[in-house]
Amino acid sequence: MSRLQSLKLNPPLIALLLAIGLFFLGGIIRPGFVNANQAINIVRLAAFLGIIAAGQTLVILSGGEGIDLSIGAVVTLAAILAFRLNDGQNALVPYALAVALAAGTFIGLLNGLGVAFLKIPPLVMTLGMAGVVQGLILAITQGQMIGDTAPIMGRYISAPLLLGIPGVVFIWLILAGLIWLLLERSAYGKQLFGIGVNRVTARLSGVRVPLVVLVTYSLSGLLAAFGGFMLLGFTQTVFMNLGGPYLFPSVAAVVVGGTALSGGKGSYWGTMAGALVLTLITSLLTAMQLPEAFRQITLGVILLVLISVYGRQRGLRQ
Repeated sequence: MSRLQSLKLNPPLIALLLAIGLFFLGGIIRPGFVNANQAINIVRLAAFLGIIAAGQTLVILSGGEGIDLSIGAVVTLAAILAFRLNDGQNALVPYALAVALAAGTFIGLLNGLGVAFLKIPPLVMTLGMAGVVQGLILAITQGQMIGDTAPIMGRYISAPLLLGIPGVVFIWLILAGLIWLLLERSAYGKQLFGIGVNRVTARLSGVRVPLVVLVTYSLSGLLAAFGGFMLLGFTQTVFMNLGGPYLFPSVAAVVVGGTALSGGKGSYWGTMAGALVLTLITSLLTAMQLPEAFRQITLGVILLVLISVYGRQRGLRQ
């Protein structure tokens, strides 16, 4: 009984097992689905979602009904900036990356200032910021996507790098290790979980809550921008709504991985497993040749079911 309870209270493990089960289910739905190349491709696609969802994980962990709705717009802006600034030249890639990351961090900083100091609800603040960023994109591009992607980006991001595994997968694993260190081995991580559980108690314990919130939203913007840069290396081009399709899945991946929407409980490992689950579901629905509308409905239903189930488990624990 205790083992069963332990399993129920380990959503990242459940999500990982679900991902493995879905992968082999694909072999039943579509013969030939289960093979090494397909597995690598799924992990590669999940890596982009996982990187973009990293900042969302931090924001949701911080509690206060925090969800960053500006992530999709930041992903698009960062990709467009990198596309224009490197203009196909390998030597300009570090400069383009630095500018993209700085832009994402600044947008996240503005979100944090609004939430922490102006007391604007996170959903309202980040939704408004998403509109501002989309307007900024229009002002920068004037509807024209001028630029190019440097060859080195495709070589080290989307192309096979080692043993047939794309570079983005290795980058994702490195990022996962850094986020684990940040959450589990740093004062910031302890304070983040603390304010997610109870901000009043955290404040009385000496935690500078506004500063932690400010850092969290800044990191969310930075990680979204990094995701946009990585996505550019995969798509090799940009368009006005490049990051839009990743907004909903970035929240879903966090929830599927077991992070509580109320904050204070969760992990990035869970988000990684959630990204794999969502990518596999999308791949299976695509293999079944289902229309895009039905795929979106299915993902929405899955998210609602998982939120409901996890909410009941949390209530039982309390």
